[in-house]
Amino acid sequence: MSQSLRHTQILDIARREGAVKVEDLAQHFGVTLQTIRRDLAEMDENGHLERVHGGAVLPSGTVNIGYEYRQSMNDEAKRAIAKACAAQVPGDCSLFLNIGTSTEAVARELLAHRSLMVVTNNMNVANILVRNPDCDITLTGGTLRRSDGGLVGPLTQDAVARFKFDIAVIGCSALDEDGDLLDFDFQEVGVSQTIIRQARRVFLVADHSKISRHAPAKIAPLSEVDVLITDLPLPEPLRAKCAEWGVEVIYAEA
Repeated sequence: MSQSLRHTQILDIARREGAVKVEDLAQHFGVTLQTIRRDLAEMDENGHLERVHGGAVLPSGTVNIGYEYRQSMNDEAKRAIAKACAAQVPGDCSLFLNIGTSTEAVARELLAHRSLMVVTNNMNVANILVRNPDCDITLTGGTLRRSDGGLVGPLTQDAVARFKFDIAVIGCSALDEDGDLLDFDFQEVGVSQTIIRQARRVFLVADHSKISRHAPAKIAPLSEVDVLITDLPLPEPLRAKCAEWGVEVIYAEA
């Protein structure tokens, strides 16, 4: 098969599934991993796909990447960020964890914490933390988003508004150079805004891939966040805004 035809088929797969993986493509086309990596690098240069760890995604600013693929994206960076975040969370505190694979990674790092009260609109977070016998867990309720186990909508916002948390650990779909937290789901945005209002301190966990992405719905400016935990140095415009707004930046080491 010619390279151009393979590129066309790779793009068709990405359009159907939202993302592609190097190993799956190599098996599908019967070629080496190196060949697929070269294909994806070239398609990235041409703007057809966006390279990520282990594969590539469609460069969309309006549709999020599928949950199963997001689980495997930048997993080492997410684990490092989660460990750095958990180190900032004391025992004997109330905590909110919202929707996202990054907050799920944080939940795994909280399994040894003691005397936690966790409220979440993420069913995956609840299923992870149920293994911690010294953690009280409250699910907000709301409309179930089947794709990722998230709970969203007005019922979720009403439930969140009943609490006041010591710390909220949140993720986002994108963080642009203007310092705006962005998302794809407008129902989730309303919930995230309520979470921020109801927290004494807000921790944002976001790996470097979020800083290169775009999404259509604004959650809040970064000035409403107390601590940003990420894995790579920020672009200068964003670093300057963090300094201006007094946002502490913690770089996690993988």
